[in-house]
Amino acid sequence: MKKWIALVVLVLLLLVGYVAAGPYLTVNAIRKAVQEQDTAALSKHIDFPALRLSLKAQLEDYLVREAGEDVQANPFGAIAVRIASGVAGGAVDALATPVGIGAVLEGRNLFNRLGGGGRGQDSYAPNVPADPLKDAKYGFESPSRFTATVANADGEPVVFVLTRSGLSWKLSDIRLPFGDAPPKPR
Repeated sequence: MKKWIALVVLVLLLLVGYVAAGPYLTVNAIRKAVQEQDTAALSKHIDFPALRLSLKAQLEDYLVREAGEDVQANPFGAIAVRIASGVAGGAVDALATPVGIGAVLEGRNLFNRLGGGGRGQDSYAPNVPADPLKDAKYGFESPSRFTATVANADGEPVVFVLTRSGLSWKLSDIRLPFGDAPPKPR
């Protein structure tokens, strides 16, 4: 009987260890996929519908706050904000793809990646991506939520959020630094 109890305890400890190590394994898999520029491998570790919703909400919130109350109170201003939100939503749809997320993780502009910019003079030269999460600070927010925080070029934090579904972890949110911007004064 003691052997069965020990076996159950061992299995539970291994399961807890695997769940605790899961986000680190996922982050390493994402880093490897970005380094190898393997979009198929990268897409296995990203929850694209959740990521799109989060990025669209952040961008729309930012646009509304940047517009200010005066613009929103004006009917033409409200229409302009609505049009800008639609354009921004299209940009998020383009960004929330394996290629777009790879570019974000590499710390490069998506348009430079698509246009071959940023590689120097030779557009056929191999592109060696930067280590995407080199100096990241890792932490659990809850048993089902894990974050990796890196500083962007301006030193502002960009938070990559992984969520657990069963035993697997996926990137489901990227908290952009403009999400914490205070509203514009009147």
